[in-house]
Amino acid sequence: MVNERVHLEKRDGIAIVTIDHPPLNVLNQQVFRELERSFLEIEQDDSIVVAIVTGAGERAFVAGADIKEFPQMIGNREMKKKVMEAHQAFNRIDSLPKPTIAVLNGLTLGGGCELALACDVRIAEEHVQIGLPEIKLGIFPGSGGTQRLPRLVGAGRAKELMFNGEPVSAGHALNIGLVNAVVPTGTGLGEGLKWAGKWKETSLQSLSRIKRAVDRGLEVPLSEGIELEAELFEEIFQTEDVKEGVQAFLEKRKPVFRHR
Repeated sequence: MVNERVHLEKRDGIAIVTIDHPPLNVLNQQVFRELERSFLEIEQDDSIVVAIVTGAGERAFVAGADIKEFPQMIGNREMKKKVMEAHQAFNRIDSLPKPTIAVLNGLTLGGGCELALACDVRIAEEHVQIGLPEIKLGIFPGSGGTQRLPRLVGAGRAKELMFNGEPVSAGHALNIGLVNAVVPTGTGLGEGLKWAGKWKETSLQSLSRIKRAVDRGLEVPLSEGIELEAELFEEIFQTEDVKEGVQAFLEKRKPVFRHR
């Protein structure tokens, strides 16, 4: 099945996922389905090491959900099933055993902010406005925002952003840890490709275990997290890549990892 609103491009170990739903790349059921389909393909493609998500055009990364779909939700007591379908797409991105980079190139509001939160790191262009304005509609973030944002910036900051419903600048987002870097307008994808290019030269065996150790470790007591780290550390020493990495170090050359 061909995607219409989510385009997947593969460049030498890097996947670029572009949401193309003009004029503001809003999320609807079709976009959610195509996002999930794209990331399933990325997960199953052994040649892909890093994935980048961005928005088409210059106005928006993703400006939120498609509010035209909201009236049919009012009073619907069977809505949870539809909500969980949206969560499926973001959960697939979140749990992808490969690093993900969100390149925020315009308005990043509501579901767009929640999509960015489902990625491992976020690069924002300097003109970007980021926020969760759902409170203004009498609702609240329902695509993971109430869960992922506090884990990233702390409960107090997260509540402030959600209670106020006002977007913040890229600079402020950097100060509170909501984004990892701010770059000049028009350079976000190039910066994302630099990061991805560096990471794809490392071992996916290591990258995936770092991601698993951090993400799962945040959900358990420290003692359990330490045990998980030890298990994963034992696993990594059974891979072909560790042999190559150690041998390359001893031979004073750059390693060539095969991700096995």
